[in-house]
Amino acid sequence: MDETQQSSVLEAQQQPHEEVITYAGYHSIISGVDRSWDYGGFPLPDGTFWRYREPNAVVVVEADKLRVGVMPLTRANDTVQILDNAKNMFFSTKRFLIPDDGSISFEWNLSARCLDTRPHDLYDGFVSVNLLDFMGGYALDFFVSNDTIATVYARLPFPGVPEPADPEDAVKPRYFSDFNELPIETTEGQTHRYRINYDKGKDEVRYFVDGQEVGVYREVPSKIDSCIIALGLMTEKTIDHGKSASVHGQGLVGEWGPFTITVRKDNL
Repeated sequence: MDETQQSSVLEAQQQPHEEVITYAGYHSIISGVDRSWDYGGFPLPDGTFWRYREPNAVVVVEADKLRVGVMPLTRANDTVQILDNAKNMFFSTKRFLIPDDGSISFEWNLSARCLDTRPHDLYDGFVSVNLLDFMGGYALDFFVSNDTIATVYARLPFPGVPEPADPEDAVKPRYFSDFNELPIETTEGQTHRYRINYDKGKDEVRYFVDGQEVGVYREVPSKIDSCIIALGLMTEKTIDHGKSASVHGQGLVGEWGPFTITVRKDNL
């Protein structure tokens, strides 16, 4: 092998490798065959399971699109905030692995219709996509209502998930939620293109709406090794004196397209 050939081989080895897949499989929610999605939820200390399932939700699948509507919301939990927030939520059955020296990107279309929710109060009812890491407790999300879009960067005490290690010289909180409401105009039912990119090597999360970067978080406290996708109809109202304050007759309709997932490995 001459020097030119050796140089070409070395250059090829240094080029990043990308794997792109499409994830949808929404028909399996109805058929129950080869499930790509299950109702989400968490086990409770008494051995029961809290399922994020609105009993009267209407699920419609059109080709590779999913629409879920609930009117009115009924699910509530008076004691555990995380259980009160999500009303109807599907978890992907596939867990997406993240390369040590590389990144993963999730991209999708989403629209939200919020019925009888309070104007300009995102947390009264919204549609979500959540990337959830149950090993480290991370949640990387978009929340969307009729008039507001927010990015979410959080580390949460998910029920049944071990507490993360807290170093002695810690200068940041162990648990946190950063809701960043964006200065982007949106209307009821308007579809936008969303993307979340996590670079494990750089400890960095980036958020995009319609191709424009809208947020970045650096110095993620620990590595995210894998995550699932969650599709939610949600509220985010603080439990008040032992009583859920999240339900008052409002409804939600969310529509999600297929997910394009790109895994990039910087070094083979």
